[in-house]
Amino acid sequence: MAERSGGAAPRDLEDGRLLRELETIHRTRHETLLHGSDDALATHTQRLRELEDEYLRRHPQRAPASGRTREGARARTPGEP
Repeated sequence: MAERSGGAAPRDLEDGRLLRELETIHRTRHETLLHGSDDALATHTQRLRELEDEYLRRHPQRAPASGRTREGARARTPGEP
């Protein structure tokens, strides 16, 4: 597996590890945005993009949840999540 200063190349990660990396980076995003240095935020943004791009490359036909589409959002009743 190719290692880089920002972690393993997303293309080299098996599916389970790619998902764990995505979960972790999404969980840490808010804290990095609020309290990270400019360099930390830039690095975080780049890594997030690399991981998300790899996920989308592997799953181009992923089916969005109906509530996550415009039509689904319009169909919700007021106050429904």
